[in-house]
Amino acid sequence: MKLEEIGFYTLSDERAKESSPTSNMKRCEVILTDACNFKCPYCRGIRKDFAGSMALEDAQKLVKCWADEGLENIRFTGGEPTVYPDLLELIKYTKVVGIKRIAISTNGSASLDYYNKLIDAGVDDMSISLDACCSLNGEMMAGGIPGIWEKVVSNIREISKRCYVTLGMVFVEETSQTVNDVVKFGSNLGVADIRIITAAQYNQTMTHLINIEQTTLNKHPILAYRVKNFKKNRNVRGLQDADSHKCGLMMDDSAVVGDSHFPCIIYLREGGNPVGNVGPNMRQERIKWLNSHDTHKDQICKKNCLDVCVDYNNKWRKFHG
Repeated sequence: MKLEEIGFYTLSDERAKESSPTSNMKRCEVILTDACNFKCPYCRGIRKDFAGSMALEDAQKLVKCWADEGLENIRFTGGEPTVYPDLLELIKYTKVVGIKRIAISTNGSASLDYYNKLIDAGVDDMSISLDACCSLNGEMMAGGIPGIWEKVVSNIREISKRCYVTLGMVFVEETSQTVNDVVKFGSNLGVADIRIITAAQYNQTMTHLINIEQTTLNKHPILAYRVKNFKKNRNVRGLQDADSHKCGLMMDDSAVVGDSHFPCIIYLREGGNPVGNVGPNMRQERIKWLNSHDTHKDQICKKNCLDVCVDYNNKWRKFHG
């Protein structure tokens, strides 16, 4: 499996080789708001001192700041970004300043008309949560909202006809036995790919549970990558002793909430401290963090670094030492 095939991650050999303090920024994830209309049982939100919503003007300044660094891909997330009142205007602005690929992570509960407006404005990548293949579990995983599962499934079918869609499937211990059925159901909705992951509270490989047909794996490279790792008893999260002690993604990747930027979205959600403040010195602050930080001595990195990021950083090490 080539990492450059893994959708929004764009973790290619070329990127690893050419990353430098002056290369284009490849990716940024932005939490626009901590507000959400779901109450997913596995969601722990973000640190209370970073709660709230980003003002549109601040969000635009951030987008422009990274655009000036050659940013190629941006993902807006939350909370639930579709409850952010200025999302459509922000998408239009992001397109105007030249960001090549605009993605959102959503629970799929907004109106289909609104999703179509987002696509018309420039969104070409959506990650939509689907944690169940039946309404009973679907409503439970959304926090008990009647009828919501059917609405999300209907939206996924239609949105997949217009843009690149990945399904984000989170499994807790109580739903882990359903993984094969959920994947089969999701694959039949017309989506481009599927990301399965265990909730941080569960954090198991599910090796003994996964029995997905090869025809399904052939359709979805991210799914195939993760299933292959599971079958090697490799978890989604965590560093092994032989893995890189440096995070090469700090060169050209970022995660932002409010006026602060973080090593990555996982580091942010796990309660880690920011690298610095949003502004013209962000790139330099990130390079300094990279040079001074041993990821194996940081328990957030050690326990939570995602498999795709681990593999990329090992690749990056080969080119940069």
